[in-house]
Amino acid sequence: MSQEVLDTIREQIDANPILLYMKGSPQAPQCGFSAQTVQCLMACGERFAYVDILSHPAIRATLPQYANWPTFPQLYVEGELVGGCDIVTEMYQSGELEPLVKEAAGRAEDS
Repeated sequence: MSQEVLDTIREQIDANPILLYMKGSPQAPQCGFSAQTVQCLMACGERFAYVDILSHPAIRATLPQYANWPTFPQLYVEGELVGGCDIVTEMYQSGELEPLVKEAAGRAEDS
C-alpha cells in the first residue's frame, strides 16, 4: 500500500461527512450495488460526496485493505465505515440510515 494513496483516502474520508466510494457516479452508476446504495442515500435527502473507484485504480486497489472491507461500494459517515450495499439497504429499510445521514449533514452545516 502506497503511503500517498493512504493519505489521500484519509483526507477524503476526513473532509467529507458522508462519502461513498462507488463504481461510477450517482448520475451514472456502473454497477447495480452502487446504484442501489445511491438510491438509498438520495432518498435520505442529504448531499453526499463520492469517489469513482473506476477512475482511481490506486484507491480501488488500496481501500479494501485500508477498510478491511473487500467490496464496493463503501459508505463512510463521519469517518466511520458504515458498510456496503446490503448493510446500507438494510439500514435504509429499517429507518436507521436517514437519521444517521441527516445528523452527519447537520453537523457539517454547523461547523
